[in-house]
Amino acid sequence: MKNFFTLLVLATVSLGFAQKTTLKVTESDEFKDKVKAFNVLTIHTEGDVTGVVREGKRDYLFDVFDKDLNKIHSSVIESDKKEVYVGEVVFGNEIKVFTVYSPKAKERIVYCHIFNIETGTHTKKTLFEVTVAKKRSLFFNRNDRQTSFALSPNGNYLAIATDNIYKDVNDYAIRVFDANSLKLIYTKSYQKHKEKHFKHNDISVSDNADIFILGKLYKEGKREKKKGEANYDFILNKVTENSNEELLVSLDDQHIKSLNISTIKDQLHLIGFYSEKRAGKIKGGCNFIVDAEKFTISSKKNYELPLDVYEDLYGDRRGSKKEGKELGSFYIDYIIEDSVGNTYILAEEFFISQTYVSNGMNGGGYWQTTYHYNDILILKFGASGSLDWGRSIFKRATAPSYNAFLKNDELHVLLNSGKHLLEKKDGRTKVSQGLFESSSLYDITYNNAGEVVYSKIQDNKSNTYYLPFFGTFSNDVFIMMSDGRKKRQFMILE
Repeated sequence: MKNFFTLLVLATVSLGFAQKTTLKVTESDEFKDKVKAFNVLTIHTEGDVTGVVREGKRDYLFDVFDKDLNKIHSSVIESDKKEVYVGEVVFGNEIKVFTVYSPKAKERIVYCHIFNIETGTHTKKTLFEVTVAKKRSLFFNRNDRQTSFALSPNGNYLAIATDNIYKDVNDYAIRVFDANSLKLIYTKSYQKHKEKHFKHNDISVSDNADIFILGKLYKEGKREKKKGEANYDFILNKVTENSNEELLVSLDDQHIKSLNISTIKDQLHLIGFYSEKRAGKIKGGCNFIVDAEKFTISSKKNYELPLDVYEDLYGDRRGSKKEGKELGSFYIDYIIEDSVGNTYILAEEFFISQTYVSNGMNGGGYWQTTYHYNDILILKFGASGSLDWGRSIFKRATAPSYNAFLKNDELHVLLNSGKHLLEKKDGRTKVSQGLFESSSLYDITYNNAGEVVYSKIQDNKSNTYYLPFFGTFSNDVFIMMSDGRKKRQFMILE
């Protein structure tokens, strides 16, 4: 028992080294909802108004707030229990939210909820109807962020990628719409194979309505490796109304879990993590640069993880010994571009564990599942495609918790953690919440050179608890909503 209390005291001893955030922090007045809302789907600010779309048990909530974030309009739209949210795009004063209704086992109807945050009006339009194979999902990668919907930078074209796999054929489709009228311009099939399976990664649309679709084409079956080598090729598809081109992305004996598209000055950057062992592990960052007009790979760059990444995770002494070791179980959350072409990629370690819990004397028990959202990996690529720096956050959590944005050439990572950050003797800063510890909201800031400052926004005890994960950054302002079912509040950081 003595050892337990000794460990408890040691675990809670920490340094209050986090300074006060340099961001201006304000809070809105509290407001009430007509119905209970569970999930924040999107927040978008345009001019002096902010639109918020949320999801309830049987409803979608479309709200408009003024510049002081007072609610000025609210619409509650009833939904069917078989209607599910699958994504959204925003442009100007409009939020387009996409849902799929499944009235029958194989029937799918895709809707678009059009929400004008300037007028507060809501309309619902049917985009298309399809028949799918039994127990198949129309949209793949539903847990990834916006990989099936894309809007051109000028807001004129909307592209939607779907999975049309049947028992005897693998088929994938792209539908291109006029983003203003939602009139279908064309539908095109791509990567249609009887045997080969295509795993969609990302989609991008140019102002000229060129559609770029990136993914893995498996050589045999769906295994990542065969005889020690990658059992897939990355394929970049360029689809227009009159053509369909394919570009092979050569891996050179590497293994890559996924790639994401970032567009910088008429070049496509296919950014991700590579491994020398297997997909899912991380040796470093990779960047394939594609000339969008010529549709050729102009360069490929690989960079091993910098020493700073290992020292942030393992400490000053162990970090140098761990350098070169492959990390695992990281999933890309954010790819953020600044005004001069720098690209920041953030990924979080995620895995699931199970523990058997005994009921005691009866000999029975149950398996308890725990979701781990742990360390954060951050890489900054320069406009030329080179890796400028890499850092990581030594973190422990059991739910998705963080968000990130760029302001004044600084990267801000917002998250809730324990009241006191633990600065270890080996130089690491542990971001976690102890068993009996209250929480605080933090702003972890990286400057242009990758130097970090830990700042506290507020102690959550006796204050409103906010959810950075569901926040949004627009017009140099980050807005996030509080937790709760009926009473809500906003925090504004600028």
